[in-house]
Amino acid sequence: MAVSDGVVRKIVLSYTYVAIWIFLSFTVIVYNKYILDRKMYNWPFPISLTMIHMAFCSSLAYLLVRVFKLVEPVSMSRDLYFKSVVPIGALYSLSLWFSNSAYIYLSVSFIQMLKALMPVAVYSIGVMFKKEVFKNETMANMVSISLGVAIAAYGEAKFDSWGVTLQLLAVAFEATRLVLIQILLNSKGISLNPITSLYYIAPCCLVFLSVPWIIMEYPSLRDNSSLHLDFGIFGTNSACAFALNLAVFLLVGKTSALTMNVAGVVKDWLLIAFSWSVIKDTVTPLNLLGYGLAFLGVAYYNHCKLQALKASEAQKKAQQADEEAGRLLEQKDGDGTGRKNDNQN
Repeated sequence: MAVSDGVVRKIVLSYTYVAIWIFLSFTVIVYNKYILDRKMYNWPFPISLTMIHMAFCSSLAYLLVRVFKLVEPVSMSRDLYFKSVVPIGALYSLSLWFSNSAYIYLSVSFIQMLKALMPVAVYSIGVMFKKEVFKNETMANMVSISLGVAIAAYGEAKFDSWGVTLQLLAVAFEATRLVLIQILLNSKGISLNPITSLYYIAPCCLVFLSVPWIIMEYPSLRDNSSLHLDFGIFGTNSACAFALNLAVFLLVGKTSALTMNVAGVVKDWLLIAFSWSVIKDTVTPLNLLGYGLAFLGVAYYNHCKLQALKASEAQKKAQQADEEAGRLLEQKDGDGTGRKNDNQN
């Protein structure tokens, strides 16, 4: 059976978006590692780096939303902003701060292995906030993912407990943020795409991060005269971070969030291979065995999510068909009654 040009174009376009997202996500992670690692660029100031990203992204988002009007802003009251967006911004700033800090202590490959715990954190916090239903089967899968990550951690050649703590905290804060987006925004009918998210949330993050920055990093930056801001390095790094948000906007808009999850798994394996072959990080067989087990658990979790999504869509379609049939029947009855009355007259 011949496939139409439109379908082929759509498939090619989807794979192009996936490839762009993988490339940019890969670039941002490796670039952040390069800047923060003491053995590379040696600029170990994760809060400053995150603040540079947020300042750059919020400025560009403001231009896209308010000046060029390429993206529609969301109608939002001051009360809603402070009650919903500010808590999400606080969690986002903590998640970015801790995840960037982990690059100073851990290898890129091991960080990707620890990030496999994200579905476990999202599901557990979702159950806590009653956004997910507790199921023994799902919890057993979460235990298998956790076990895989634990094996990978046990086999890690350069294990650093402080680095692992930072990365686990980053996962916990990010998972809480994702659940709170459902509770505080989506449930009120507010949907933010990556550009409007940056427009509303990035300035919030800047304010929150300025407090630990003044206490922890500003004194060192002020006293160390040899440190300077290389606009070439930090400009291109920030541009990559913003481009990644645009790519997420395109990928989720043109495909689905699930496609992004699957693409994320491909990206993780590529990063592990790059970390081992180019950066020369040690990847042990036990690392790979543990991550392989966690990867199977994450793949099964995504498969279950997809099946649930399909079932939900099928149910919606059936409901719509029933409602349509009911309306047609009412219309038919109405017409029949009208004709009967005309005949009697």
